Amino acid sequence: MLSHLLIKNYALIDELELSPDRELNIVTGETGAGKSIILGAIGLLLGNRADTRVLYNPEQKCIIEGTFGVSGYRIEQIFEEEELDYSDICIVRREISVSGKSRAFVNDTPVNLETLRRITSEMMDIHSQHDSVLLGSNEYQLEIVDTYAQNEGFLRHYRSDYQTYRAKKAHLDQLQTEASAMRKEFDYNNFLYEELVKAQLVPDEQESLEQELTILENAEDIKERLQVAYEYLDNTEQSVIDFLKGTVSNLAYISKLSDQYEQLQQRAQSSLIELRDLADEISLEQDRVEIDDTRAETIRERLNLIYQLQTKHQAKNVAALIELRDELGQKVSKVLNLDDALTDARAQADAARAQLQTSADALSSSRKQVLQPIEAEIGHLLNDLGMPNASLKINAETGKPTASGVDTISFLFSANKGVKPQQLKNVASGGEFSRLMMAIKYILASKRSLPTIVFDEIDAGVSGEIAIKMGNMMRDMAHSHQIIAITHLHQIAGQGTAHYFVYKDHSAAKTVSRMKKLTLDERVNEIAQMIGGKNPSPSALKNAREILRQRAASTVK
Repeated sequence: MLSHLLIKNYALIDELELSPDRELNIVTGETGAGKSIILGAIGLLLGNRADTRVLYNPEQKCIIEGTFGVSGYRIEQIFEEEELDYSDICIVRREISVSGKSRAFVNDTPVNLETLRRITSEMMDIHSQHDSVLLGSNEYQLEIVDTYAQNEGFLRHYRSDYQTYRAKKAHLDQLQTEASAMRKEFDYNNFLYEELVKAQLVPDEQESLEQELTILENAEDIKERLQVAYEYLDNTEQSVIDFLKGTVSNLAYISKLSDQYEQLQQRAQSSLIELRDLADEISLEQDRVEIDDTRAETIRERLNLIYQLQTKHQAKNVAALIELRDELGQKVSKVLNLDDALTDARAQADAARAQLQTSADALSSSRKQVLQPIEAEIGHLLNDLGMPNASLKINAETGKPTASGVDTISFLFSANKGVKPQQLKNVASGGEFSRLMMAIKYILASKRSLPTIVFDEIDAGVSGEIAIKMGNMMRDMAHSHQIIAITHLHQIAGQGTAHYFVYKDHSAAKTVSRMKKLTLDERVNEIAQMIGGKNPSPSALKNAREILRQRAASTVK
């Protein structure tokens, strides 16, 4: 239940704190005093959107904070799924900054609005005039049936199976689309793939072949120049090596006379060794160079093939061609294995569809089992609420699977004897809607573990004895739920275990909405004013005291 509510800097509210009673809380006040403002603030805790227009002082942020006792309401799993710390005392806060940015917190942990709605929807239910509009929608009617049937488990399994089926079906559809496209391209892709496979491409071969071809095309010149280079170094008549030998011999003769000469002789000796090694290498290279026109032509043909493939596929190098070959191979392989993949995907989709149908049948069966009990209970309550000839008929039709099942639920209503039930939006007046909604909320209250229920003028369009019965129903509901009821009827106001009065304070430069909890005498006066106007007569005051006395007496019983 809601144990504490703080509203700061919201609309006409500077700061307001409220600690509601555990049972039936009545909220009254003049039109425009701020009752709807308080409801709007509570709506922010339920995830409604807001902007800077709600700021009472545009230079300060708005804070709405609710403290809820949630022990025994089995919402620990939601906290676990949302990776939030659970506590029997849950503090929910909304902040709206001066810039209009909104933030939400659950137990001081930031959450998005979707998470906030998921959590607070398990803590509080608000009935507003909007619900009367919603009541005419098939989706809302289906939700009523599911709540009454307590279908949470069936719905959870069905939705899980529905998501699985949709994923399997989407995979199958994608494969079929891809298969159609890939089959059209298969012959061309297979031709390109086989062409690249036949080429037997090797990484880095292009660079190696190009270098080899350059040498083959210049073989005669290379051999000639290597021969000349060798003879300069070492020939029988006159060579660099012979001259260097003389240098080494002369330096060796004087090397013993000075360390410096010895170093020169050693350097000359090293140079001689290096030149002999260089001469040998040149000779070997000369022997390796062959004049082979056949090999050169083979390389040219190979390189031409590579160049053609690069041009054809706009590839920069052989590595890119190899990568393309592998990609084409995968496409070709995928097409060749399409039948197996499609068969497997179709089998998985069929199995998921069968499982979905099983879940849908179980959910549908659970719904249909409660249709007559709902009709009977609501009919009985409507009779108590002064509509003895009213009848509610619930039709259920089965169709294709949707996110909520295979059923379409339609509430057909008639308020008068002999009139065939029709769609709610076509036959119900404001007062009839209010009584029907009250009956629905009443029967659902025992089916949901909601800590707090808020009624925003659910008594619209009713009065007299009917209002008394609605008040009694709220009081009954308040034994197991915390009720907050905004009302304009004294019959309902008198049933509260706590009574709050909303009013405008004009004492400062700017009007402020305030709320106070009424004492017994103040309650008598407020209820008397609701009966007889601003200046209640003694009889109105007496009537107000009698209403409160009867409520107290019934509570003791």
